[in-house]
Amino acid sequence: MKLKTAAIMIATAAFAASCNNPEYLTDSLGVKVTKEENREYSYTDKKAGYWYGTTHQEQTEWWSGWNMAKKRILADYTLGTGDDALRRSEAAECTVYPDRIERKWESAHETFALVDSRPVVYIGLESVADSVFCTLDMSHIVAVEAMDDGIFFTPNEARDKKIMLAPVADIPFRALQEGIKAPSAAKGFILTYGTEEECRALADEFRKDGADLLKARKERINGLVTEYNPLKSNLPELDKSLAWITITMDELITEQQGNGIYAGLPWFNEYWGRDMFISMPGACLVTGQFDVAKQILKDFVKLQDTDPDSETYGRIPNRANLEGILYNTTDGTPRLVIQAYELAQYSGDTEFLHEIYPAIKTSIDASISNYTDSKGYLTHADADTWMDVKRNGIPGSPRGNRANDIQALWYGQLTAGSRIAAIMGDEESAGKWNSLAQTLAGNFESDYCDKEGSMIYDHLNADGTPDTQFRPNQVYCFDLVNDDEFKQKVTRRVWEELVYPWGVASLAQWDSQFHPQHENWHYYHKDDAYHNGTIWLWNNGMAMQRMIEYGQVDLAWELFKNMNRQALHEGAVGSLSENADAHPREGQTWVKRSGTFLQAWSNAEHLRVWYQHFLGIRPDLLKGVIVIEPRIPSEITSLETSVKIGDGVLHYRYADGKVSVELEGIQAELQIHEPAGQTDSPIFEGTGFCQPDPLESYPCFDTYHEEALTY
Repeated sequence: MKLKTAAIMIATAAFAASCNNPEYLTDSLGVKVTKEENREYSYTDKKAGYWYGTTHQEQTEWWSGWNMAKKRILADYTLGTGDDALRRSEAAECTVYPDRIERKWESAHETFALVDSRPVVYIGLESVADSVFCTLDMSHIVAVEAMDDGIFFTPNEARDKKIMLAPVADIPFRALQEGIKAPSAAKGFILTYGTEEECRALADEFRKDGADLLKARKERINGLVTEYNPLKSNLPELDKSLAWITITMDELITEQQGNGIYAGLPWFNEYWGRDMFISMPGACLVTGQFDVAKQILKDFVKLQDTDPDSETYGRIPNRANLEGILYNTTDGTPRLVIQAYELAQYSGDTEFLHEIYPAIKTSIDASISNYTDSKGYLTHADADTWMDVKRNGIPGSPRGNRANDIQALWYGQLTAGSRIAAIMGDEESAGKWNSLAQTLAGNFESDYCDKEGSMIYDHLNADGTPDTQFRPNQVYCFDLVNDDEFKQKVTRRVWEELVYPWGVASLAQWDSQFHPQHENWHYYHKDDAYHNGTIWLWNNGMAMQRMIEYGQVDLAWELFKNMNRQALHEGAVGSLSENADAHPREGQTWVKRSGTFLQAWSNAEHLRVWYQHFLGIRPDLLKGVIVIEPRIPSEITSLETSVKIGDGVLHYRYADGKVSVELEGIQAELQIHEPAGQTDSPIFEGTGFCQPDPLESYPCFDTYHEEALTY
């Protein structure tokens, strides 16, 4: 591979113009949905509220509707003209856009949208000749009061607040038992939330400035895919899917409890330390939102356990929500430290490190003092990894006290922490932490690597014996292994035994604990399957990364394409799910999605792999270097994009098998490797996806429950 130490420059004006088109790209991203598809959609207000619904369904699910600060305040609404309800299942057309949803009937045109930073829902109605009405689903409502300026509903879960329903236009209306009826000049309806005074003020503001507020939201969303992350390639579906995933990922960056990232919608609208920092590269770094990332780090370190007598001293929260804080995970804290250093590499800024360094130092020193064994391994409880599910207090996938991925993260925390300490002038800590990292790495390969079996043991048990269950965590451990041929063999085996066309399974299908479907309630509780066979889409990122690193670009691309297809054509519009079944259901050729329908780390890892490994953009502004190591799939023949790095922009073009880049706004050395696509290697010859190989019977199907198990 040839390294070029100087940039290949291209004509600046034309390229910059092509990658920074100010037009509303979001208007071209509409996804038309039929009533047969009846897909989910979601919008947040970027503060503490979101709406989650389905395009055509009349009867809402328990998780649907308007949620504010983890309180379900409204299940749904019904629109109508004259005396007839506008049934969603009868809409002639339904299109979901990044900033709104539009439904069209013969007699009306509905536009639904949220407003940034305000608890306001806009339900516009146009093309109406008759009167209009709006009624609310009363399942979460405990009281209704009609007033001259609107109808006030009291939500069951927020009885100190109100929901105000009023016409968009300030015109007279008639109160109904569960809503209002007004002339067509009402132009639709608005919902506001707060105290009565706050509701009225929000309604007044929207009537005055609603068009500007909706435009500002549209422009913000549009900027996510035009200002720094535009993509134009020879594959329109690629462009559209990545634009959508970028936007839905950004939905989850909120200010509900300080700055943070929701783990997922519709039911993980809270901050999970592990999920947040897994998501940060794809959510914030590759998208150029460095100030957002800094604020998330600053806000989250404030929640660190600083009690020296605590069993979780030094940890950041596993979960932080409005009800309390839990510290029951080992992996969130290393990820915070790793992401702090990577943010500095992307932004070139080290000032924020001074503010969070005390928390970083506490986290590492506490682990060394309290949780590290004689070989340098970081110890933990059975369920204190990302495979954390417990039912009735019993771990569903116990991982001993030294899981392999925890050791890899601990190594990353020590090395990143050492580099940060050096920046801070704390040479003593830098040396101590780096020395321990080397001790850890020196022990890992002999204790965890089965060279004959081409696997890295998932964990060591408390007695030191290795666990031989075949799980995906091993692909996270390559920094601790020197034997490159062995790592290639591990990559191939993981791919062929765990990586299905629809994603990475949590356990090999030949294992006695394997569950072919996530949800099969008459046979087992879903938590029993959660990490024992179920597909986890966030693991796709590292699986693809390893394949790309070893030149198997087109195979990784096939999985990437399948995820793009899900975002555009399955499930929640524009997003990737948390989970999926490992095996298709009877009579099906593809698997059923499960878990949260919009999952942060699924979306984020997809974006991270695209920018860092397919495009190969890896900045290190701390060293004044940006490495470009493209691995472009053969199906892509041309593309243009722009990526924010530091205070500048990297313009990137691929055509005729060549990559051209231009750096605007900052000075850095561009190290460009010539593009490399598919690479032949005898180790990977004939490698393909894992395919379902159903057994005649699974142990998990031995017991049938007449009354299905429930949540």
